[in-house]
Amino acid sequence: MHKQNKQNKKHAKKLTAAALAAAAALTLSACGSADDPAPAGAGGFGDVSAEPKTKAATVLDRPFTKPDLVLKDTEGKAYDFRAQTKGKPTLVYFGYTHCPDVCPLTMSNIAVAKKKLPKADQDKLQVVFVTTDPERDTSAELAKWLPSAGDASFTGLTGDFPTIQAGARQLGIGIDPPKKEKDGSVVSMHGAQVIAFSPKTDQGYVLYGEDTSTEDYAKDLPKLIKGERP
Repeated sequence: MHKQNKQNKKHAKKLTAAALAAAAALTLSACGSADDPAPAGAGGFGDVSAEPKTKAATVLDRPFTKPDLVLKDTEGKAYDFRAQTKGKPTLVYFGYTHCPDVCPLTMSNIAVAKKKLPKADQDKLQVVFVTTDPERDTSAELAKWLPSAGDASFTGLTGDFPTIQAGARQLGIGIDPPKKEKDGSVVSMHGAQVIAFSPKTDQGYVLYGEDTSTEDYAKDLPKLIKGERP
């Protein structure tokens, strides 16, 4: 189902933007795989540190700019991602509610780690889930799914697919249009990275892969909330 380059953590000290884009392509999930990698240099980043202070975090030397992304939230209201997360520690993930494994696991891991924070820090942290399957993931569907898969405080966003895809690509995350399989199931292929944005700079400066555990997030969240390097 999901594919990941297990040797990513053994790279030399620096990776080029092209190398990171290639690694991102290998984590495209359908949860499944795809042949459409994110373009090299997508999002405008350069070198990244391959020897982070935790095994899970990849700290970007040239962070991502927040995408200019306006979608609809779980109440059907317009949500301007850049404006409404300004100055707030934010985690963003692109996935879909019918995903059988990685998407709900990622949301659950973040939710459990968040609950370990002091209440004040819990209130500061913004977690945004952007669907890659907007035809099925309506505002109402996201409103039902997020509390069970993650946390009722998480923000769910939906909209038209081209807008979502363009926003993901600004972060170097490749997603493909949902595709109906021969057995009638619908597969949504997407990058499985979580991007952390700093409350100080509003830039995406830390990347997490699909193997990131609850313990990894619990260890890093206190620093991410302050805009520090994990």
